[in-house]
Amino acid sequence: MSDVTQVFADHRELLFSIVYNMLGSVADTEDVLQETWLAWASRDPEEIGHPRAYLVRVAVNQALAHQTALRRRRETYVGPWLPEPLVTSPDAADQAVRADTLSLALLVVLETLTPLERAVFILHEVFAYAHTEIATMIDRSPAAVRQLAHRAREHVQARRPRIHVDARLQRQVTERFVAAAFGGDLEGLMELLAPDVTLWTDGGGKSNAAGPRPIRGRDNVSRVLVTRAAQPLDGLDIRYQEVNGDPCAVLFVKDAPYVVMVVDLTPDGSQVRDVYAVSNPDKLTNVPERSAE
Repeated sequence: MSDVTQVFADHRELLFSIVYNMLGSVADTEDVLQETWLAWASRDPEEIGHPRAYLVRVAVNQALAHQTALRRRRETYVGPWLPEPLVTSPDAADQAVRADTLSLALLVVLETLTPLERAVFILHEVFAYAHTEIATMIDRSPAAVRQLAHRAREHVQARRPRIHVDARLQRQVTERFVAAAFGGDLEGLMELLAPDVTLWTDGGGKSNAAGPRPIRGRDNVSRVLVTRAAQPLDGLDIRYQEVNGDPCAVLFVKDAPYVVMVVDLTPDGSQVRDVYAVSNPDKLTNVPERSAE
């Protein structure tokens, strides 16, 4: 492996994490990484004093350029758009990605920021880049970056206060939630759901497991979940895996991924405040088939 290739390989996980958190799409992230590689490979390494800074700057700006096309696609998207779930596992190869991947729930909130606000939030809050470093990356003044960071932080805090729910508790609540929904336990399900819970289903018009708009309120969500779960699925198997670093349920039908289901808990971890269900087959291509596990 050449030195140029090795340097890029050494930074690939970092670049993937930054760009995925900016775009919420694995395919688009891979496109950006390819463009970043081409830019890196075309330069003389001797002219680049700090390869890491150069690679991150190129990747961030390529990701910002992709945002326009992404937003245009989402304007015509059928139903709610959710980020593509990143299924991770406990092995060492996934450690870097899992550690720096934001939860699906937080990525949904970041979708409401401007592209620059999102980039600054991710670089500063997640990867601890200083405002002066970010200013150099995106060609803005440090003062402008601080203002972007302040707006983004206030917006995120208002929409989703940053809390830490124990992974074991989230796994337990997720399992109880799935058991109640697929067991037809309407009363048990309503006990688990917060009064203002929202169900977000992303099928992209390609899945009968999704609806055209979010469903809000405990009564509505519980009845929809029980009704949909009652529909027979041949070869249904439910597995618990990590999605974006959180314990979640992955539903397989005949060994192929069918739905990735993520529950987001209230701050005290006692109830479910949001349910995210991704069933668009285009967004499940990176989920390993059941038979491959």
